[in-house]
Amino acid sequence: MADVIEEKIKNYKTAPFDARFPNTNQTRNCFQNYLDFHRCNKALSSKGQEITPCEWYQRVYKSLCPMSWVERWDTQIEEGSFPGKI
Repeated sequence: MADVIEEKIKNYKTAPFDARFPNTNQTRNCFQNYLDFHRCNKALSSKGQEITPCEWYQRVYKSLCPMSWVERWDTQIEEGSFPGKI
């Protein structure tokens, strides 16, 4: 399974279509992938597993989200004021 995930990550070009977000505005898609990355990272890290599968979410949110948003969210996480549930 890890080989399949690593292969998908290597072939990654841009965010794929996500049926949960069919509209042109991809703001919610950006935020959801940011949350999914941090949730995946937290879950796998707590189990002592490798976090390679989480890189998929990171690549998607980095291609969809403005970096100023990501920087602000990272700061909010550090300060403990992030509005999302991770």
